[in-house]
Amino acid sequence: MNFIQAIILAIIEGITEFLPISSTGHMILYSSFAGIASDPFVKLFTVAIQLGAILSVVVLYFRRFFRSISFYIKLVVAFIPAAIFGVLFSDKIDALLESPVGVAISLLVGGILLLFVDGWFKKVRIDDSDEIDFLTALKIGFFQCIAMIPGVSRSGATIVGGMSQKLSRKAAAEFSFFLAVPTMFAATAKKLLDFYKDGGSLTGEQIQLLAVGNVVAFIVAMLAIKFFIDFLTKYGFKVFGIYRIVVGIIILILLVSGFKLEIV
Repeated sequence: MNFIQAIILAIIEGITEFLPISSTGHMILYSSFAGIASDPFVKLFTVAIQLGAILSVVVLYFRRFFRSISFYIKLVVAFIPAAIFGVLFSDKIDALLESPVGVAISLLVGGILLLFVDGWFKKVRIDDSDEIDFLTALKIGFFQCIAMIPGVSRSGATIVGGMSQKLSRKAAAEFSFFLAVPTMFAATAKKLLDFYKDGGSLTGEQIQLLAVGNVVAFIVAMLAIKFFIDFLTKYGFKVFGIYRIVVGIIILILLVSGFKLEIV
């Protein structure tokens, strides 16, 4: 992987990580077209640059992260289900990660659901993410587990989970961003640990690629978050649903035509 490919992947990560359109599906498309999907370092890179995206959340919501201890406890409570499911079903999750067809189907099904989500959850009880109680945080955490299926979208699952608990679209989106911090940090740490356990080591150039990738992902994610909050509040999920359906259909067409798509 060269620097141009690293920058493109980081841009894709920054845009798609916090939007309900599945970063996995987009990573599959680009890395397969670029011919770099089978590179072990690319698999590490696509996870490690999440640190840059995480930092964008912390910077944008700096005051929230230093407001109270209960804020952190709620994030831990919401994170617990994914942590448990990840440990118990890691082998099955890895098997799902090897199925491009599964990703395409998840994109399609998720897209269809997003077409109707705005009509399903009209009653709003919580308009500020700070008002979320511990039980609500836990319930949203279980929704995050659905995102272990590649193509579902972590942000999409948690935002819809929040709306099902009568959060406003803005409050649900913000809590989804906050929950991404421990979740993505844990995923990155595990990927790095597995990389070194398998005998991997980083060259000087690869370290530079990771540094550039994280910086780019950080900048792009900040812009994406600002755009998403405003757009979601005004227009809802329908556009994202249509977009997911289109991407899912493209992946299926490529698979049927014989194009080899590899999971990153």
